Parts: sequence; C-alpha cells; structure tokens
Amino acid sequence: MAEQRDALTELVRLRVGKHTDPSNMSVADFAEKAVDPVTGYRPSTGLIGKIIAGQGFKIGPELISALAEGLELDREVVAAAAHFQVIGYTATELTGGAPATVLHRLDAPPLSTVKSQSVADRWDDEE
Repeated sequence: MAEQRDALTELVRLRVGKHTDPSNMSVADFAEKAVDPVTGYRPSTGLIGKIIAGQGFKIGPELISALAEGLELDREVVAAAAHFQVIGYTATELTGGAPATVLHRLDAPPLSTVKSQSVADRWDDEE
C-alpha cells in the first residue's frame, strides 16, 4: 500500500497561498480561476484557506472540478489526489495514470500505509 497522504491539500499548496510560497497564486486570485465549468460552483476563499491550512473539508465532485480548473490540471489528476487523500491507493494503482501523476507532482515515492489497507479490507468485508 502507498503511504497515506493529504495529497489534495498538498497539490493545492504547491500552487496557492503566498504564506506557503511567495511565488504562488494568492488565494483570491485562485478563487477567481477555480470554477466548476459545469455547475459554476466556486469554492470560497475561506474554504481554499482551510484546504491550504490542512484543516478538514468536504471533498465533492464540484470542488474537484473547480480545483482542477484553478490549478490548470486534468480533472482526473485532481480526483486522484482526492482519492489518495481520502482512502489511499494500492502500490499497483500507483504505477500509471492519474495516481502516478499525482505522486510525480508531489515528488513523493509510494510507501506503505495501514489506513488505506484498513479501508480496503472493510470494503471487501461489506461486499
């Protein structure tokens, strides 16, 4: 299993928030760009601030789409980061596609995690 990470939070921090990196977009500038193209949903600057601060926030399809637009990344890469943040990935899932792209962007090697395995085991038991 891969190491459990706050991958979506990390992905946003790489590009947003002057306090994390002076060369990043400001939260206000990012909020202007981060709009779900289908629904028009736009996360508030407060929500974006919570994401950057690593505080709890609810991940949903509209937020993923809006963040993808703001970060100028494929939606599937941002969705993979959200998936990674919530439940993790198995090592084989990290060898290609969007999950591997997330790890590459985060410059992180896949490691082991107990949390991801626990969630996967619980899901297997429910089937």
